[in-house]
Amino acid sequence: METDYKVKLEIFEGPLDLLLYLIKRDEIDIYEISLERITSQYLEYLQAFKELNIDIAGEFIVMAANLIYLKSRSLLPADQQPPDEEAAEDDPRWDLIRQLIEYKKFKEAAAQLHSRELEQERIFARAGTLSGMNVLAPLPLGEVGIFQLINALQTVIKRVEAREDLREIFGEHFTVSDKIDSILQRVASGVALKFSELFAEMASRVEIVVTFLALLELIRLKQVRATQTNPFDEIEIAAASS
Repeated sequence: METDYKVKLEIFEGPLDLLLYLIKRDEIDIYEISLERITSQYLEYLQAFKELNIDIAGEFIVMAANLIYLKSRSLLPADQQPPDEEAAEDDPRWDLIRQLIEYKKFKEAAAQLHSRELEQERIFARAGTLSGMNVLAPLPLGEVGIFQLINALQTVIKRVEAREDLREIFGEHFTVSDKIDSILQRVASGVALKFSELFAEMASRVEIVVTFLALLELIRLKQVRATQTNPFDEIEIAAASS
């Protein structure tokens, strides 16, 4: 494996996006978040970034440190809680919850504005009546973010590791460039490829990780698209032009 390879991914999703994703994925009420659970899951994602050799912004590390602090603080008895002049509540989660709620409001507002923008792009003014015509075309499938992709990767790895034919052959060599060519060939027909199908024949953790790095690079280069018909449906990979 090319250990010096780094994916230069345009990660527009920040640490609060990751927290919101984890809460939504587990169908947890934002007011009822478990600091222990959310911290463990957050650290798992940071470990996944590390294993994939992806550069992580400092704000992700800062949030991890803050979560660990809040988790350790929540484990202390109330009479041993450290003083916090800015927090009026005893529950150390509240400051984080307030941040998440405010951020969620902005994200939802931005999503609505973007949706309206897409609708406007599909309206073409013309003389005469528009009755009987479908002015708006269907909205495109939802683009998949880095956290959904890593979550899907973790599922694939767990499934493969549970099989008896998992192998790590000494001397096996896979390159990102070779896997890029392989993915492009598989989506060249224009038919969408399910995420699980991309890794179906692989029985090596190294090959899976290298293939995933190749996929991230193709997404960054806008040569392929990763989409979902509905939230939490299986991710589909297709050529960007299809």
